Amino acid sequence: MRLAIMQPYYFPYLGYFQLMAAVDAFVILDDVQFIKHGWIHRNQILLDGAAKPIHMTIDHMSQHRKINEHDRRDDKANDRYQLRLLEHAYKKAPFYGDVMPLVTRLIRDDERNVAVYLGKQLTEIRNYLGLDTPLLYASSLANDKTLKCGDLVLDLCHHLGADHYINAIGGRALYDKDRFDRDGVRLDFIEMEPVTYRQFGNTFVPNLSIIDVLMFNSRRDVRQLLDAYTLV
Repeated sequence: MRLAIMQPYYFPYLGYFQLMAAVDAFVILDDVQFIKHGWIHRNQILLDGAAKPIHMTIDHMSQHRKINEHDRRDDKANDRYQLRLLEHAYKKAPFYGDVMPLVTRLIRDDERNVAVYLGKQLTEIRNYLGLDTPLLYASSLANDKTLKCGDLVLDLCHHLGADHYINAIGGRALYDKDRFDRDGVRLDFIEMEPVTYRQFGNTFVPNLSIIDVLMFNSRRDVRQLLDAYTLV
């Protein structure tokens, strides 16, 4: 069984969903330290030809608490602002009519817990793309919660019966293939191939939120983009 483990991100980029599509089960790592300057609560969209940040507001962000110990702020003003940004950015995009209702529903969702809310985002986008990869919350699993880094990953692999672990390419410095082999787990890293698609302008702006991908591509085309990767 192929397994991936990732922290939940806010409307993450295409590579996140490539990883989800490449495995048989995907663990949302919600019971680890919250990283303030990561992608848990923010991302980027295309606005007037450049990357523009979007974000959700969180009560009392702290790197001393876990992701699932944080709550979204009840911030209707920010929700309206994010939706206005998205309307201004994408109202002329070819798939705005299909995608904007989904994004609006997710931004307006009443769920306050950050981990549960981001899990709902990932689930709805997964469903929109027609993927069937099971999503599991790490906090719901009875693995050893005292372990860190590679020990934690291997423990989750053994706990779930996975013999092939696929990690985002950014983790190459963290994990050793020989160590995983000794534990009976094949380790690969997923590397996104150069991906471009037609946006509004002549200069392509890469690595934006999945929202941008969905606004400019049909579901069928996005499914093809999900296969644009190499395992290394």
